[in-house]
Amino acid sequence: MDAERADTALDRWEQRAELPLFYASLVFLAAYSVRILAHGVDRVWREIALAMMLLMWLVFLTDFVVRLRLSGRRLHRFLRTHWLDALVLLLPLLRPLRLVKLYTTLQRRRDQPVLSLYARVIVYAGLGAVLLGWAGALAVYHTERTAPGATILTFGDAVWWVCETLTTVGYGDVTPVTAWGRIIAVGLMICGLALLGAVTGSFSSWLIQVFTREDERRPPEDRRPPGASS
Repeated sequence: MDAERADTALDRWEQRAELPLFYASLVFLAAYSVRILAHGVDRVWREIALAMMLLMWLVFLTDFVVRLRLSGRRLHRFLRTHWLDALVLLLPLLRPLRLVKLYTTLQRRRDQPVLSLYARVIVYAGLGAVLLGWAGALAVYHTERTAPGATILTFGDAVWWVCETLTTVGYGDVTPVTAWGRIIAVGLMICGLALLGAVTGSFSSWLIQVFTREDERRPPEDRRPPGASS
């Protein structure tokens, strides 16, 4: 009974907190963008951006602690089912990975889904690719731009490299040379494969479903394979 009450309390908290946390992640990403890209602005604005990043991280930490307390579990058991919460707490730039959780939470407030399954997958993949790509470009630009022998010297180079990596094209004209840059590259490769696989699989399933429906609507005599006798 206590476990049921804990799960109910945790569910209520997640429904209430997920959307504000998504907005907080956008604020964190915007502040991080200012820290990395706004080289010519007054130092005060850069310090404000840093303070906003720290404040948003404290929000994420508070949410993690509240979820842990409401679950009624020990930390190691909680992490088995909420490992993504711990991951994005350590690496806040990965918070776009929680988009699926956000959509699921919002759908609980509606009787019918706003989008079909296939459209949802494409929306998740598209928005996730944009946010992760932007975060990855910022991170690799910050890591690479001052490294000896670097080829990613501008933010434009970083965006181009991210597009190559997420789409698994990999022209090789610009490549990371630092250890952290290559770690970021591996993460983007994995995300790129997952996103492309999700979109391709969803689109293929949608086409099969459309063709199947069209075939079912045709008269029985029109369903005969070519060359069959009448």
